[in-house]
Amino acid sequence: MISAFIKRVLYHIDGFLMGCLLLGMLVGLCVLYSASGQSLERVGAQMANMAAALAVMWVAANIAPQILERFALPLYILGVLLLLGVFLFGGISHGARRWLNLGIVTIQPSELMKIAMPMLLAWYFAKREASLRMSDYAIAALLLLIPVGFILKQPDLGTSLLIAASGFYVLFLAGLSLRLILGAGVLIGASAPILWSHLHDYQQRRIQILFDPSQDPLGAGYHTIQATIALGSGGVAGKGWLHGTQAQLDFLPERTTDFIFAVFGEEFGLLGNLLLLLLFSLIIGRGLVIAAQAQNTFNRLLAGSITLTFSTYVFVNIGMVSGILPVVGVPLPLISYGGTSLVTLMLGFGILMSIHTNKKLVTA
Repeated sequence: MISAFIKRVLYHIDGFLMGCLLLGMLVGLCVLYSASGQSLERVGAQMANMAAALAVMWVAANIAPQILERFALPLYILGVLLLLGVFLFGGISHGARRWLNLGIVTIQPSELMKIAMPMLLAWYFAKREASLRMSDYAIAALLLLIPVGFILKQPDLGTSLLIAASGFYVLFLAGLSLRLILGAGVLIGASAPILWSHLHDYQQRRIQILFDPSQDPLGAGYHTIQATIALGSGGVAGKGWLHGTQAQLDFLPERTTDFIFAVFGEEFGLLGNLLLLLLFSLIIGRGLVIAAQAQNTFNRLLAGSITLTFSTYVFVNIGMVSGILPVVGVPLPLISYGGTSLVTLMLGFGILMSIHTNKKLVTA
């Protein structure tokens, strides 16, 4: 009876994907323990975040994709209205307006859009798959630009890039011409001076520092310099767990959140980095398999976007820490400390699992 109950509870959980996610979380706890100065309180708080995220994942895994498709448009409209509320009434903290106080709870609507955006576009293209026109892609791009524009105004460049990426992946998987993509890339490149003028001063500074961190070694370039020192000093095999000098001696900033990969790289070296990248690759590979096996357009586009957005998280964070991308405040999935981004991430993986088990039910 107990075994039957456990089997029923775990039926919608993909074993391989779940194993990889749990392994990533375990690695994250080990690195967090070192990065936080061996703080059991911080580790305990992250374990609570993980428990909440896993609960959200389980709930999402047990919701049929047909229900998600039905609520894609209302969820998008709700997200845009909440972003409008942030723009009009949101409180300012550290120079940014990102949170909305609803009385009972304070929320960050941009996190909701990380899921609502690809859901909406997947629903949109599923409705029009029989007769897609260029105008459909143009409308989809407009639907994408509305929330991205609101989030850029907060300002939150990192989140806006992730949401833009999640929407772009749906457009690409829906058949957007590669020629148009390249043309748009050229157009964006040509309009770089105009875009540059609309960036905030600190955002311009981050891009300038990318090319020469030594311009401001104790200010804007400090994060990049210390992170690259940590990664380089790790060598091939690393200095060993709890023995990374940049983190333990407090040289490395944001070491439990955005720059935790530098702590990992210093302590476990190149070999550890390669193993972590292998783990991320297995997760991405599994997600793409689920997307390829999806039984309809909505599921395929949504699963593909969730998986490729996860890969964007990984690429942007590691690129940022390694000094090949500007600092934009994107956490390393499963490893960085934090609850909101982890819950959103696991919600996405729960949807992936739902799509996978729904495929099995349909083909059975």
